Amino acid sequence: MDVDLNLDRFDSRRSTVYANRGMVATSQPLATEAGLSVLREGGSAFDAAVATAATLNVVEPTSTGLGGDVFALYRTADGEVGAMRSCGGAPANATIETVREALEETGPDERASYYPDSRGYATDEGANEDGELELEMPFLGPHAVTVPGTARGWEATVEELGQKSLEEVLEPAIHYALEGYPVSEVIASHWQGAETLFTDDHARETFLFDGEAPAVGQTVTLERLGESLRKIADRGADVVYEGEIGEQIVATIREQGGLMTLEDLADFEPEFVDPVRTTYNGAEIYELPPNNQGLIALEALNIAEEIGAGDHPYDSAQRVHAFAEATKLAFVDGHRYITDPACEEVPPLASKSYASQRASAIGKTPIRNPDWGVPNAHAEDSDTVLLTVGDEEGNLVSYINSRFAGFGSGLVAGDTGIALQNRGASFSLDPDHPNRLEPGKRPFHTLIPAIGRFPELGRDSGSDAARDGRDTWAAFGVMGGYMQPQGHVQVVSNLVDYGLTPQAALDAPRWRYREDGTLGVEERLPEQTALARMGHDVRVLTPALFGGAQFVGRRGETLIGATEPRKDGTVSGY
Repeated sequence: MDVDLNLDRFDSRRSTVYANRGMVATSQPLATEAGLSVLREGGSAFDAAVATAATLNVVEPTSTGLGGDVFALYRTADGEVGAMRSCGGAPANATIETVREALEETGPDERASYYPDSRGYATDEGANEDGELELEMPFLGPHAVTVPGTARGWEATVEELGQKSLEEVLEPAIHYALEGYPVSEVIASHWQGAETLFTDDHARETFLFDGEAPAVGQTVTLERLGESLRKIADRGADVVYEGEIGEQIVATIREQGGLMTLEDLADFEPEFVDPVRTTYNGAEIYELPPNNQGLIALEALNIAEEIGAGDHPYDSAQRVHAFAEATKLAFVDGHRYITDPACEEVPPLASKSYASQRASAIGKTPIRNPDWGVPNAHAEDSDTVLLTVGDEEGNLVSYINSRFAGFGSGLVAGDTGIALQNRGASFSLDPDHPNRLEPGKRPFHTLIPAIGRFPELGRDSGSDAARDGRDTWAAFGVMGGYMQPQGHVQVVSNLVDYGLTPQAALDAPRWRYREDGTLGVEERLPEQTALARMGHDVRVLTPALFGGAQFVGRRGETLIGATEPRKDGTVSGY
């Protein structure tokens, strides 16, 4: 069955979901039900988040997995807002010099067609006009792999914040991996690229079936991945970092010429960090600090507030222009300064005073082609999974789990069924770049779950919150590379400035500023011609490029949920 990802062909509607005891919103219905089952069995929102993420590892393997990293932003039942970051760094032996030498020896990657310009070279010929190689961090292969943080991140989540054991919350994922599940539409489409990406037997035997990606509705099993999940459930995350799974991860990377060692894995630990925050027109927004791009979302909101972006009529070109220009400036600053804070200090980009200074750069015409990002890092359209959970006690969790881009580096660790991430592609081989490669350094991370406090949520829908003035606390996020902070800005503004309900805020047509200077819009977005007349280079893009949002909030005793119409997912409560 062919998959048509022109999702604008649908004219369906979905209501915001309400419940009292538990709520899960995610990008795949089976994963949503896995999280709900843990809540029904007495688990907390944190337990359900891990169960949902682990199940997504199986039912949406095109976007997430044990070979990647995991992050959380949460608000506990007693009112604490906190964050967990579980992302690994480069191997201890990875320097600019060692990676350059390795690339000079190996040359272009034969799987370059899976991602454009993914060879590790800056030009088509791999050399500049003087005949010298212009090397960049490769997007595929062993040097793109950073230490995976997922297994220890899951374990830390349930041990520090949950009520159940890791073994209990992994059971739904193990069931689907070993017993099978039917593949859903959007995921089946994304799976097609695996036929080109995966070239070695371990990868092809894990994720292809008779050499082909699964069709829509085809029931598949991932036995190797299921067995690895079972080992983690039985023995804990150490089996990934100090045991037999870790040994296979290291062996696969080193067989391909990479530099990772078992010591790199064993030294890794997740961390609980303080979120960064700002206010926006009465709302309070929390994001992850560097090395994540949360400061970009906060700076964009501050600049947008400074220039009154949300004062324009919703269906006007002026609204989109103002928010897009605020976002451009935030991207420039974020990509100039955000890096691993252990390696370099990051300025206070979320301050109101800084936003006031930057806002003066915005005029009636678009800012032209500001320079930002690591060239050819391919982070712009990378995809991932984000899920949100709320429980009866009052805990809220926004949880994001990713391998960076699709199936990641193209490497699968031995017979573990674990595809390894390619987050190292976000490093630069330019020694003067803030995100230059250094031993043990964590790369710039696009992943940003969020927590927000929203007064008068859905005020234009006649909700009881608008009548009695109660605040709604919410876990939310928008997945998808550089779309993430832009999506946060749009969802927050839809809720705060225009009084949309959570589901309407997610349904609304989106825009996104792109690295090439164009303004991508969904076909449904009004006033496209007016935006072009203002000087924007407007391009209509497929809905699949505008992210995947999830939302679970709590107002009093009521849980409120919404899910992304551009994904296979669902929101469900009880």
